[in-house]
Amino acid sequence: MPNGQWYPPEWPVRIRALAAGEITAMTPRRAATVMLLRDDPAGPAVHMLRRRASMTFAAGAYAYPGGGVDPRDDDGTVGWAGPGRDVWARRLGVDAASAQAIVCAAVRETYEEAGVLLAGETAGTVVGDTTGDDWEADRDALAGHELSFADFLNRRGLVLRSDLLGAWARWITPEFEPRRYDTWFFVAALPPGQRTRNASTEADRTVWIRPAEATEAYDRGELLMMPPTVATLRQLQSYGSADEALAGSDGRDLTPVLATARMEGEELVLSWPGHEEFTKRVDSRPGEQKQSPSPSPSPSPSPSPSPSTGQGPRQSPGQAPTPTPTPTQTQSPSGGSR
Repeated sequence: MPNGQWYPPEWPVRIRALAAGEITAMTPRRAATVMLLRDDPAGPAVHMLRRRASMTFAAGAYAYPGGGVDPRDDDGTVGWAGPGRDVWARRLGVDAASAQAIVCAAVRETYEEAGVLLAGETAGTVVGDTTGDDWEADRDALAGHELSFADFLNRRGLVLRSDLLGAWARWITPEFEPRRYDTWFFVAALPPGQRTRNASTEADRTVWIRPAEATEAYDRGELLMMPPTVATLRQLQSYGSADEALAGSDGRDLTPVLATARMEGEELVLSWPGHEEFTKRVDSRPGEQKQSPSPSPSPSPSPSPSPSTGQGPRQSPGQAPTPTPTPTQTQSPSGGSR
């Protein structure tokens, strides 16, 4: 059975056009995404959202909360706690201002899309419930770019808790994509007293799911995902708790992963270095868009019960099927999972 790898049908055309010099590679925009973990009885679960079927990019695909860096994320007045900007600069392989912007984007986007805020009044505290009307007004203003993250934190007397994040991986969108991102992946634990919800206008469903369950559903073709999402989920499977994963992030290699394309006869071969399971072979002749079978993904080690999902609308034609929640699962009133 085919897996659930997201694969745009226009890629072969764009790859040929790039090789012929007919299009120019776009400069990737800096972005950040967070694998938010919580400890459940069966093991750590990760918070994911499903992109709406109406989205032009990766419609129906499951991903983590995240997004592009805001130009104001490097504001020097932002309240900060944890490892300094210079420490993060060395870890992320960028300058100090860029490091702050990337870390701020990770925290800000997690709040905008999941309602979870990695910040506190002091370096040793974290805010509790953030579901009140005043919090929602600020979250809307942040998402609408009406309020900078620095002003939001300073007005509330909060400091960003950079120590609650662990840098995990870095993936760059292939050169032939019109929308490109240089994305840093982070890991974090859900703070006590906070809960996730679907606060994103780009998602129609949220889910708490164990990494092994998610990859097994992907292997069966039930959950649609992009290569970076699948790769990071497989990497999370070896950790027994959120704290273990956060501690394990310290030694992870942040060398960027960038897809490459080459020709083998009439076939175009698309591959991600170090991640052979995502290799795709595509007939490169004009008008021939059929995709050859890809190598079978490595098996997942755990059984795959249905994930805990929030309620979402009925699926659109062509969208990956979503497992049905079991009777014991908890759903939040807003439609996101607790």
